[in-house]
Amino acid sequence: MSAADFRKLADLFPDETVTHSYVQDIVLPAVDGKESAGTFALITLDNDLDHSKPTTLGPKTLVELGTVLEGLKERAARGEIVGVGVTGKPYFLVAGADLSAVKTLREREHGLWMAQLGHDVYGTLASLGVPSFAFINGLALGGGLEIALQSSYRTVSTGAGALALPEAVLGLVPGWGGVYLLPRLIGPENAVKVMIENPLSNNRTLSGPQAFELGIADALFEPADFLEQSIAWAARVIAGETVPERRNAVDPSDPAVAERWAAAIEGGRAFVEAKTSNASPAPAKVLDIMEANRTLGQAESAALECETLAGLMQTDEFRSTVYAFLDLVQKRSKRPAGAPDRKLARPVTKAGVVGAGLMAGQLALLFARQLKVPVVMTDIDQERVDKGVAYVHAEVDKLLGKKRISPDAANRTKALVTGSVSKEAFADADFVIEAVFEELNVKKQVFAELEAIVSTECILATNTSSLSVTAMAEGLRHPERLVGFHFFNPVAVMPLLEIVRAPQTDEAVLATAFELAKGLKKTAVLVKDAAAFVVNRILLRLMGEVIAAFDEGTPAEVADDALRPMGLPMSPFTLAAMVGLPVAQHVQESLHAAFGERFPVSHNLQKLIDNGVKTLWVERPDGSRVIPEETLSLMSFGNSPSTAEEVLRRTQEALAEEIGLMLQEGVVAGPEDIDLCVILGAGWPMFLGGITPYLDRTGASERVNGRRFLAPGIASAPA
Repeated sequence: MSAADFRKLADLFPDETVTHSYVQDIVLPAVDGKESAGTFALITLDNDLDHSKPTTLGPKTLVELGTVLEGLKERAARGEIVGVGVTGKPYFLVAGADLSAVKTLREREHGLWMAQLGHDVYGTLASLGVPSFAFINGLALGGGLEIALQSSYRTVSTGAGALALPEAVLGLVPGWGGVYLLPRLIGPENAVKVMIENPLSNNRTLSGPQAFELGIADALFEPADFLEQSIAWAARVIAGETVPERRNAVDPSDPAVAERWAAAIEGGRAFVEAKTSNASPAPAKVLDIMEANRTLGQAESAALECETLAGLMQTDEFRSTVYAFLDLVQKRSKRPAGAPDRKLARPVTKAGVVGAGLMAGQLALLFARQLKVPVVMTDIDQERVDKGVAYVHAEVDKLLGKKRISPDAANRTKALVTGSVSKEAFADADFVIEAVFEELNVKKQVFAELEAIVSTECILATNTSSLSVTAMAEGLRHPERLVGFHFFNPVAVMPLLEIVRAPQTDEAVLATAFELAKGLKKTAVLVKDAAAFVVNRILLRLMGEVIAAFDEGTPAEVADDALRPMGLPMSPFTLAAMVGLPVAQHVQESLHAAFGERFPVSHNLQKLIDNGVKTLWVERPDGSRVIPEETLSLMSFGNSPSTAEEVLRRTQEALAEEIGLMLQEGVVAGPEDIDLCVILGAGWPMFLGGITPYLDRTGASERVNGRRFLAPGIASAPA
């Protein structure tokens, strides 16, 4: 590709926010009393915006960086500099390729140019003629981490977070050398973990210390003087006084390593199958490239990466992922539709949790750890209260044991959580949430008791998953203070918080709820008070169709595996078992009462519950599944079996119908909120783009509702 082609690519993006490459010459410190090793050129990547705006790599950014590096290469050849370093503005190295630019590349050729441009620039970094250093001071994702991998040496800050190659979950492959360099640097098993397992596990990232432990970085320094320490370390490397130990690095030509490489690839493929049912092409492509490049040179691997990347950029899975990740998770979640002015929010200096069971304990821990305010738990007797507080303390100890919090933070968090058998402990609380049995009358009684104790300014919240918030408010003196605050299990992991507005809920109460969600590091979506709100209504409609097909006589394995082409995180029967069959049935009954036969109540499921059966499948020692004969004997079936294709189509159309009705009812502001809810509350795969783009692509939206949910081109190729 020529320089003219690079310029043509850059010209396609007149509005790109350019991350500039600022160069500063530094005289290296003396090492062991000797004279300075010479002049060091430090590149700082900065988009000149405030610190909260991440730096990204668009075409103009890459062209500028490439030009700077070519100039430094010439200076190195003249002996003017002895090394080059790359770092970023505070909190960021680079957040990766500019997806807002990449998503507009409708021509395969343009995608190929983008991939080749990155390789051209990074190739210059790798061949400067003097050692290159990456000083990872903060977030480094995708192409940002690949800048570090292409450097000769790397340091990382203990305060750096979010280091990752997340491309597999974004519908792409690490296209600028990561698939080639990483397994050689940290071993094939660790590389599969970073490139496959972490992205497909809720997009998990590495901290600075974790990256150092794996061998991605050669040295680890504290944030306070990170850059100074890194430059001093670079001086020692250049002077030959320090030689980094790369204990996990491997030679792919070694027969023993070749065996490990093959085993890691095989394990990665099994992981992808289990997580996505191979419904998205990107993870398999990452493994294909890694498998091939064990015996390829870096240039050959680069060509393969470019061709693969260009092809993936044209897929619906990539467009859907960009919609899900960029438009929803990164943008819409930051500006929740319908949220009141945050200036109306009240301060919360003490929180209360009614109940001391598992969910209550999770809530108490979250409030104490994130808000750092006193939290009091109550229950009907001292034994339950003590057990609840002990649970919180034990969870804090686990975090301490994993070094995720400091000893001081652990002690402070424990001290914030207390228990009482009397609700009088809530007298000075600003926010009290109930986490008691999912029964309307029980919850109404709790709120009636609370209202007699708390101040008039105290906000009352319910964590109900399906009951009417409006009905709970009936009879309260101040119904305007009640709000739905629905978390998802496990509370510490699931990002979504459904904030439920009842007809009388006050604006200041809502504003406080949204500010609390932000403080708890949750993504809040405003939903109307309607049975099961968003996520559970969709999941129960899905599970209901599959279970109904099973009850009608469809073989269990056919019914349970019918949705595999969707690549969901777990099958319907597995989901029902995880939620708990009694809980699933209880919510289904609530939905049946609200919406009728769209949510049938399974007599077979009730038989299992009545007989204490907790799951349909039992796993054999060889990993296969079977339904025990004693379980089968409890159930009865119809004689109208369906094929897997029929179950899948039936479920797609049921979901299209339900979502269409939810939008008509105004449960949320738009289909984007439904997509955001299922992604963050149900682990819906990014490559589906949420539920509405998937239903649009399959034709279910138009078959049922006569139109698509989203405009063509938003999350798929234009029609």
